[in-house]
Amino acid sequence: MAYLAPAEFVTKMVDAGESKLLMSTRDTLIRSYMAGAILALAAAFAVSITVNTGNALVGAMLFPVGFIMLYLMGFDLLTGVFTLAPLAVLDKRPGATWKGVLRNWGLVFCGNFAGALTVAVFMAIIFTFGFSEAPNAIGERLGHIGEGRTVGYSAHGAAGMLTLFIRGVMCNWMVSTGVVAAMMSTTVSGKAIGMWMPVMIFFYMGFEHSIVNMFLFPTGLMLGGKFTLMDYLIWNEIPTVLGNLVGGLTFVGLTLYATHYKTAAKRVVR
Repeated sequence: MAYLAPAEFVTKMVDAGESKLLMSTRDTLIRSYMAGAILALAAAFAVSITVNTGNALVGAMLFPVGFIMLYLMGFDLLTGVFTLAPLAVLDKRPGATWKGVLRNWGLVFCGNFAGALTVAVFMAIIFTFGFSEAPNAIGERLGHIGEGRTVGYSAHGAAGMLTLFIRGVMCNWMVSTGVVAAMMSTTVSGKAIGMWMPVMIFFYMGFEHSIVNMFLFPTGLMLGGKFTLMDYLIWNEIPTVLGNLVGGLTFVGLTLYATHYKTAAKRVVR
């Protein structure tokens, strides 16, 4: 499990940010669509495990399988490009602009949402035998998740919104750490282990991940969850996206860039 020193993998982070900004629209959409779909399937897998075993820790331990697969295949999540894309602009890479960053974020958001929604429809069909009967136990759990993490927050007003936002920040602090951890090693096993640890933490702790929620909440709406589309957007998705942006960029991207790439001058001891 060959390990790269921080100065080496942070350079790879900036290179990755530049690559994503210069990627074609077609490739960006395809890669983000597949990322959203695979992560949604992993979320369905984890919820199924939790319901069937009654043990949320087991579900959290196995959820990273989907995250690992999608990154090994070179697909893109919004949470990852939040962290990586701005670094290319800060480093003044040729062709890297803030307009390009916003373009990339918008395309990846759309691709992730389309992929997650596709799996949401597929799983809703499976959980209800083609909408011909009431949801099974897993489908019921998904509906309750949607209720608790929308109207559950709104019931607390501003305090609920703050809690939601901070959970979004904490989520992408961990998830982007997983994205970067994949760059710390040159072997598949090293990458997998590095990604697995922080992603397991975010899932078990119930932090808010914008792409996972693109699956959980539409599925909950289709399966009769007692919340609305506007509840989902206002009391989950939008604040979660903003929290994910702050968490990944502030606590992972900028900190690593500042201290391992654009290091301060060394002290002179006399």
